[in-house]
Amino acid sequence: MNSRESQGDGGEEAPRGRVEMIPAKRRALILERLRREGAAGIQELADAINASPSTIRRDLEHLVKQGALERTHGGALLQSTARATFEPDIALAAQLRREEKNAIAAAVAEELRPGQSVIFDASTTVLAVARAVAARRLPLTAVTNSLAIAQVLADAPEVHLIVPGGTVRPGSTTLVGRPGEDFLRSLHADMALLGTHAITGRTLTETSLDVAAMKQAMIAAARHVMVLADSSKFTAPSFCTICDVADIQEIVTDDGIDPLALEELRQLNVVLRVVPVLRQDRRRV
Repeated sequence: MNSRESQGDGGEEAPRGRVEMIPAKRRALILERLRREGAAGIQELADAINASPSTIRRDLEHLVKQGALERTHGGALLQSTARATFEPDIALAAQLRREEKNAIAAAVAEELRPGQSVIFDASTTVLAVARAVAARRLPLTAVTNSLAIAQVLADAPEVHLIVPGGTVRPGSTTLVGRPGEDFLRSLHADMALLGTHAITGRTLTETSLDVAAMKQAMIAAARHVMVLADSSKFTAPSFCTICDVADIQEIVTDDGIDPLALEELRQLNVVLRVVPVLRQDRRRV
C-alpha cells in the first residue's frame, strides 16, 4: 500500500489509523490533563492523545516557551507558581474548555433580546456568544473591541455593529487604549458581556493593564454587566485588578466550578448562574 497517512505539524508520517489533531487542540488536551494530574510522562500523553512521542515533545516545548509548563525527565508538570502575566496564544485559548465555553455561550445568547445594545468583550467565551447571536439572526446594536467578534457580527445583517477603535495588542485580535476607551465611556449600553482571566474571592483580574482598562471602561458603560467565566477561571489572581465582584451584576459559569468557590460567590451580592455541561469522552485525556 503506497498511500501516505496524514502528516503532523512536524512533517513526520503518522501511524496508520491515527487521526491527526490540530496542534492547538493537542496542547489544550495536554494542559487539561496536567491540571487534573499535576504531571504526566511523554509516553502517557502520547497514548492518551493518540499522537507520537516526538509530536508530544514538540508540544511540550511550545508550552514551556509560553510559560505554561515545566519540563521534567520524560514528561512535564504545571508551573509550580503560575505566572501572573501568562496567557495562552489565541489558537490554544480557543481550544481550552470548549464544551464549557460553548454551554455558557448558548445559555447567555438565549437571554439576549431583540433591540438590546450589547458590549462584547474580547474573550473566547464572548466570541462563542457572538456566533450564537449571528446564528439566531438576533437584531442588536453591538459594540466590540475584538476584531474576531467584529468579523462574526459583520456577517449578521440584523446586527448594527460598532467597533470603537484603538491599538491591536501584539499577537491578538484585541483593540485596546484610545480612542476606544474614550468612546466606551460615552456609552450607556443595556448590557456588557465580559471575560476575565481569573476570579479570586471577590476580585476579577487580568494579565495586562491595557486589557484591564478596556474592561473597566466597558463596566462603566453598561447597566448590566455579565461576566462569563468557565470553572477554570476560579484560581490564583492574575497581574492586575479589573474590579470587585460588587461592580458587576452577574456571573455565568459551568457546573465544574469548585464547591468552595461556588459557596464563596453565593455569599456575595451578585447573581450567579451555573450552566450544566454535557461533556464528551475526551479520549482518556
